[in-house]
Amino acid sequence: METRTIGKNGPKVSTVGLGCNNFGGRIDLAATQKVVDAAIDAGITLFDTADIYGGRTYNNYGGSEVDLGKALGSRRKNVVVATKFGMAMNNESTLHGAKRAYVMKAAEDSLRRLNTDYIDLYQIHTPDTATPIEETLRALDDLVKQGKVRYIGCSNFSNAQIDDGMATALKLNLPPFVSSQDEYSLVVRDIERDPVPSIKKHGLGLLPYFPLASGLLTGKYQRDVAPPKGTRFAAGGPMSNRYMNPTNWAIVEKLEAFCASRGHTLLELAYSWLLAHDFVPSVIAGATKPEQIAQNVKAASWKLTAAEKEEVDKITKR
Repeated sequence: METRTIGKNGPKVSTVGLGCNNFGGRIDLAATQKVVDAAIDAGITLFDTADIYGGRTYNNYGGSEVDLGKALGSRRKNVVVATKFGMAMNNESTLHGAKRAYVMKAAEDSLRRLNTDYIDLYQIHTPDTATPIEETLRALDDLVKQGKVRYIGCSNFSNAQIDDGMATALKLNLPPFVSSQDEYSLVVRDIERDPVPSIKKHGLGLLPYFPLASGLLTGKYQRDVAPPKGTRFAAGGPMSNRYMNPTNWAIVEKLEAFCASRGHTLLELAYSWLLAHDFVPSVIAGATKPEQIAQNVKAASWKLTAAEKEEVDKITKR
């Protein structure tokens, strides 16, 4: 497994990471254990979760962190654990934000659920426009000084918000962001306008979420064919409506033809295109079965040529 450094000075991680959003909700602890073991055995070292995973949908706030902590066990010291705070941790939306008191409590709660003494990468899940970034960064600085957090990152920030955070950290000698986590895939490229310019300017590592567009880019769906039972799109809903539209289908069909002519799959292209960007250290996708781990690791092995990447960029550009 190839490894890369997150940003300029972040931790070194495997180019294929594991998103843990299915833990504590979509799959139980026994299934989580199998997925985590398969990931570690395959060389995956980045495990990305969040305090809200398992929350509102499954009424199990913190469930992903709890099950990840149990599944890692003694192997925790061999991996990089990333988690997030800031989104609502109850159905009333009263527990959220990035004020100092909340950050300190959220970190302690995550440490307890993960059954660990430290968080490798602690990320602000979404901007808190009601709280000055200085207040949040000072709280995170204290956590770093206490040895409870090693690196910090942001998620869903704009160019301006990243610029503000990095300038504040530099001015006050506080820990800077090493990463930004944002949606990025072959069919969702909006962030190339905002916030990728600031991500590149400050040398952050981009950790793409929904890299497979919730499964659209796995190759298991076809236009005008009912989604297979048990898949994410089978039940319909907002995610299905968002990704399974005529514009995306037209792109997917062109990409499938591109892959077929080169003896590769759409899944392989989804990973390899993202990893062809030098500011992307790792691609984190979820898994519910060990077999998906093997598929994801294999998918990252295709090294796109400059000409191939340019062709794909043309196909997917809106």
